[in-house]
Parts: sequence; C-alpha cells; structure tokens
Amino acid sequence: MIATILLTACATGGSDPGSAVCPPVVAYDQALRDKAAAELEALPEDAALVGMMADYAVVRTQARACAG
Repeated sequence: MIATILLTACATGGSDPGSAVCPPVVAYDQALRDKAAAELEALPEDAALVGMMADYAVVRTQARACAG
C-alpha cells in the first residue's frame, strides 16, 4: 500500500467545466520513493500522515488523468 501511495488533482479554472487546468505531477526518483516508503512503514498505522499520503496518491492519479 505504501508504494502505491508514493507512486500515485485535477482542478478546473473558472466555472466552465470544459476549461480544465491540470496541475503538474512532481516526479520522484526511485531512491527518494524508497526512502519515503521506509519512513511511512516506520509510522504507526493510525498516524495521520499515513492517511494524508493515501489522499495525496489519489490527487496524483487524478492529475495524471487530467493531463491525459
């Protein structure tokens, strides 16, 4: 699950749903993803950061889909 979180927003501009503005998805190298995964694994399961990173993974997936 942690790897999925790290490897994974689409915002719209104005009120026109046809004018999507896609945020960039920051690329992280493998070493940094591995370090982050190890740090997340060290956290207790009920740590707030674990849930926040899961939300962030969803946003990254949405940004990729938005950009096409």
